[in-house]
Amino acid sequence: MYSVVKPDALADNTRPLSDDQLDQFWRDGFLMVRGLFDREEMGLLLTTARQDQEMLGHKFGMKDRGGLAVKLSLWNHPGDDLYGTFGRCRRVVDSCEQLLGGEVYHYHSKMILKEPRVGGAWEWHQDYGYWYKNGCLLPDMVSCLIALDPATRENGCIQMMRGSHRMGRIEHGMYGGQTGADPERVAEAMKRMEVVYCDADSGDALFFHGNTLHCSGPNHSEKPRWAMICCYNTKENDPYKKHHHPNYTPLKKVDDSAIKATGKRPAKNDSFMDPDSDETIKADKEPAAVE
Repeated sequence: MYSVVKPDALADNTRPLSDDQLDQFWRDGFLMVRGLFDREEMGLLLTTARQDQEMLGHKFGMKDRGGLAVKLSLWNHPGDDLYGTFGRCRRVVDSCEQLLGGEVYHYHSKMILKEPRVGGAWEWHQDYGYWYKNGCLLPDMVSCLIALDPATRENGCIQMMRGSHRMGRIEHGMYGGQTGADPERVAEAMKRMEVVYCDADSGDALFFHGNTLHCSGPNHSEKPRWAMICCYNTKENDPYKKHHHPNYTPLKKVDDSAIKATGKRPAKNDSFMDPDSDETIKADKEPAAVE
């Protein structure tokens, strides 16, 4: 049974979401918050990411069934650069703590780079389908996807299977060259549950539970679809073993105003994962590591 946060569990100033939004998250397994970040904030993030040779130099590709590739760049610890400030800002972290009912820490973040015409698809999967293997005993984990570019069906927006978090963890394996959920179970779930295409404008944020089934299609459009996904784990769900994502590390929150102030300084992040040697990337690419 999942622990739904009670209205009085957190102070008012750390409760950015309404009770209706909480109910929706736990009913559907995801919650879209429109306009969580304003135009200036997203302009700073887009400009920084498009020009960031350090981040782009650490990207790697994951091919789909059709041979197209989604490019990713990952990091474990949020620094003082613009990416880290987004990942530590109160409107994201307080929302995640409100959704999960307690203290969270930064599990990892990634930039999704789905380029025009060549950006690949993601198989249906649960994030906890991966993270279970990392020593996390509970699915008390949440992700926040921040749309940098507008996301549409044409450019491969993320799709959520409404209510699928209630299925519990599904077995995952290598399907179509990617780690995905058991296709037979996914097919049966689709007969009973609604698939929601999460169209988004730049600055919209999608919060989703670690057990919610989701996927995305290829980018057949002439426009890119870049997004940043920040992932969080609860303090009480500290992994019981060391793995390629961090154990509990206290998260230093920053006020929301820090985003615009940080954006005026050059980006600096020393924790981008090395695509040639990082264990996370090996685990995603090697079937034996995710069996």
